[in-house]
Amino acid sequence: MMQLNGALILFLTLSTACGLRCYTCETINPKSCTEIQTCPADFNICFSLNLNRIITKGCSTSDSCVSPMTCCDKDLCNDATPNGPSVILLLVSSAIITLFL
Repeated sequence: MMQLNGALILFLTLSTACGLRCYTCETINPKSCTEIQTCPADFNICFSLNLNRIITKGCSTSDSCVSPMTCCDKDLCNDATPNGPSVILLLVSSAIITLFL
């Protein structure tokens, strides 16, 4: 049991150390924004901007988050619909925690 807890802590630490991940795109169709970017170290938020029907998403700093931008500080939070690998990772993490803790 102790080894499993150690592995879980290591996994969570490594996933946090990799940096914030945000959706990034410039598009008219919000459903086509599926590219994921790991933000550079100084970029601590994800942003979304809808200006003249062009949607822009990506990484930024909290100092540069001004209206009409919307900003958040969790992985992939600049999209309302989680999909692909992030959903699988969430389900696997939940299952491990439920079974062993």
